Amino acid sequence: MRILVANDDGIFSPGIKALAFALRELGEVSVVAPDVEQSGVGHSITFRRPLRFKHTASAGFGEIPAYRVDGTPADCVVLGSNLLGRPDLVVSGINIGVNMGLDLTHSGTVAAALEGASLGVPSIAFSLDASGEELRFEEAAKHALRIARWVLKNGLPPKTLLNVNFPNRPPRGIRVTRLSTHRYEDSVVERHDPDGRPYYWVAGKPTAELQEGTDFWAVQHGFVSVTPVSLDYTAYGFLEQLGSMAEG
Repeated sequence: MRILVANDDGIFSPGIKALAFALRELGEVSVVAPDVEQSGVGHSITFRRPLRFKHTASAGFGEIPAYRVDGTPADCVVLGSNLLGRPDLVVSGINIGVNMGLDLTHSGTVAAALEGASLGVPSIAFSLDASGEELRFEEAAKHALRIARWVLKNGLPPKTLLNVNFPNRPPRGIRVTRLSTHRYEDSVVERHDPDGRPYYWVAGKPTAELQEGTDFWAVQHGFVSVTPVSLDYTAYGFLEQLGSMAEG
C-alpha cells in the first residue's frame, strides 16, 4: 500500500512526524508537506508560479522519504500523487488544533484530504485539540492508525473523506458524528504602523452549540470524532423549489 502524508502545519511539525511513523505499519509511506505553515489557506491551488519539490532529510523522518513544497496543502497532494506515484490512501495532519463544523471551509488540513478525495483516493484529515498544555500526538497517531487500517480494508464511498478530531486527553472511544455549528466569530483589530498608516488583524473567537451527535460534542466529552464529509455540495432539498424560478 502506498500512503501519502500531507499537512498544513509544515514539514517540521511534530504532528505529521507522529502520523507518518505510525502509518509505516500499513505500507509504504511518503511525506509531502509545505515548507512553511499554511494554516487557513483552504483548498487553494498554485498555478500562477512554479513550485519547488525538494527532498528534506533534515525534517527527521529517517528512512521515510519526505519532500517539502513551497505551496499549499492541496499542492502537496497534487505533486505527491503525480511525482511519487498514485497513492492508495491520502492522510493529512495531525493538525495542531481542531477542524470542526465550518472550519472545513478554510482548513488547509481538510483541503489536503479534499484534494485526495477529488483524485479518487480514500482520504482522511486528522486534527488534535490543542487547548490543553500537552499535545498528545503519539497517542492520537495510534487511533489514526486504527482508522486508516479500517479505511484501507473497507474503502470509502466516492467523493467522500473522513474528518477526524482528537480530544486533548486520552480518548474515551470513537464516535461517528455529524458536523457541528463550530465556527469563529470574526473581529477586525485596527492598529497603526510607525508612519501612522492603519493595518488590520483578523481575529476570531470559536463558538458552537454543544449538541450530542456532533463533532464538537464528541471532542468536548473526550471522544475521537469521525465525520464523513462529501465533496458534493449540492443542496438537493432546494432543487425542486429553485426549479420554479427557472420555469417562470
